[in-house]
Amino acid sequence: MVHLVNIVSGILSVYMLLLCIRIFLTWFSGMAFGGPMVFLQSICDPYLNWFRRFRFLRKGPMDFSPLAALAVLSLVRGILGTWGAQGRISLALVLAMIISALWSIVSWVLGFCIIVLILRLIAFAGNVNIYSPFWRLVDFIAEPILYNICRIIFPMRIVSYLPRIIVSIVALVLVFAALWIAVGLGTMLLRFMPI
Repeated sequence: MVHLVNIVSGILSVYMLLLCIRIFLTWFSGMAFGGPMVFLQSICDPYLNWFRRFRFLRKGPMDFSPLAALAVLSLVRGILGTWGAQGRISLALVLAMIISALWSIVSWVLGFCIIVLILRLIAFAGNVNIYSPFWRLVDFIAEPILYNICRIIFPMRIVSYLPRIIVSIVALVLVFAALWIAVGLGTMLLRFMPI
């Protein structure tokens, strides 16, 4: 049974690699990749499309369904890998892996938001031509982030743009750090619980 679990875990690793390649190639939709792309679409899209049907995984132009799809596969592969290595698995360990998988998605989103806001701060401070396509895209992504954070921190106050960006970056970094510590402590405790 342990050998079968290890084989399935290995197959999932290869499938995750194929999913990553497929997701990466969607960024170059104008290019023709021919047969390899058709092959990747036929084996990856049914799984990815299952996650695309969840509306909460899409926010405006951002589609987080590939992250969720990879996180689920990573979780299953981690559970199978642990089971194959140790010959057993506990509920606490599964819970720790679920929390880690969720944290990987949340940390990626928070990190992405921080990077976008730092880019926006650089553009604002450097008086960059914000009408280029790149900076318009950065603005398009940054504005909802700034709006939602400032709505919480500065309710009913009008605050100029530079403090809004700085406070938003600091708030996201603090949330990231707090969640990183909480998730780290929580998963560490769960891994050592004999449930």
